[in-house]
Amino acid sequence: MLFPEFKEFGLPELLSVLAGLGFILILINYIITYLPLGSLKTTRIADSQKLEPVSVIICAKNEDENLTEFLPKVLTQDYPDFEVIVVNDCSWDNTENVIDEFAKIFPNLKKVSIKEDSYYKHGKKFAVLVGIKATKNNQLVFTDADCYPSSDQWLKEMAKGFAVNKEVVLGYGAYEKQKGFLNKLIRFDAFMIAVGYLSGAIKGKPYMGVGRNLAYTKELFYKQKGFSNHYHINSGDDDLFVNQAATAQNVNIAIDKNAITYSLAKKTFRDWRLQKARHLTTAPLYSPSSKTKIAFSYFSQYYFYLSLLAMVITLKTLIMLPMLLILKMIVQWLFLNKITKKLNEKDLLLGSVIYELILLFIYPIFHIAKLFNKPNKWTN
Repeated sequence: MLFPEFKEFGLPELLSVLAGLGFILILINYIITYLPLGSLKTTRIADSQKLEPVSVIICAKNEDENLTEFLPKVLTQDYPDFEVIVVNDCSWDNTENVIDEFAKIFPNLKKVSIKEDSYYKHGKKFAVLVGIKATKNNQLVFTDADCYPSSDQWLKEMAKGFAVNKEVVLGYGAYEKQKGFLNKLIRFDAFMIAVGYLSGAIKGKPYMGVGRNLAYTKELFYKQKGFSNHYHINSGDDDLFVNQAATAQNVNIAIDKNAITYSLAKKTFRDWRLQKARHLTTAPLYSPSSKTKIAFSYFSQYYFYLSLLAMVITLKTLIMLPMLLILKMIVQWLFLNKITKKLNEKDLLLGSVIYELILLFIYPIFHIAKLFNKPNKWTN
């Protein structure tokens, strides 16, 4: 026989059981992580209800080109009452002039400037805090200077997430589709991270969000004492705040295609590695339950592929290897199909298993890189 017969329990039978357990773990992970988002019907403010005034906050450090291209898309949102606060954080390029010129055209644009201090060095959290203090509205929506909304309905879709008792709204911050394999890999990575935190919020276990597309109330920010618990960490103005402030009752998500923001992905692997190293510095500060959830997701994937790798030892299990891999691919496609459509990432579905394998290989590199990454300034 070319397959294990289980008449006696030898090495082929042991490898088969281990691989079967790996597939079960993957299936459990898919049910926990993918299923909630795929079958979601969001709760939000009805179209007939009045929308509250909103303040959009953008922190900009040497972003004259990005602001020139993307800021008009924020300023021209189809929303009844909103202001845009752009924090010019010690820029030495033409950022201030760009903001001033747009302010002549758009009366709802407000500039706040932070001057360089040779004695006091600050990170992005200080710029965010300055922006929040400059707002006049309770509902705050955040995005980055290098981001642009998918449509003029973005602000409306995010604001509709502030339904009854909702104080945090998590959106999807995607990367723009461009040519090249690296672009798809970066986009898939951002997509899978979003699937994880959006599904977590749906299940009442929110653990992070991204500053490219995030909203919360000013009242909640002050009630949580802002960033005081993690101000010493350069990163984390988005995910660490959500990790401490979001609860099963006060969080909502906005995943309409009009609610997505896009930014440009890094062009080189080195730049992406440095960006990921900065982002990964915040994960150790997540709550224990958040870290357990993330750890299980990665463990199930590593375990499954390592169990398949072990099957090359004997001919009987070697033949089973492609069968299990194909079965895993089919199940993954079925679970991700609806989600890729909802988040406008349909082109990522076909190669999702390949992207996943590559990410599992290079993520240890990112974690090693973060040990040597000690940023003394904030970047997106």
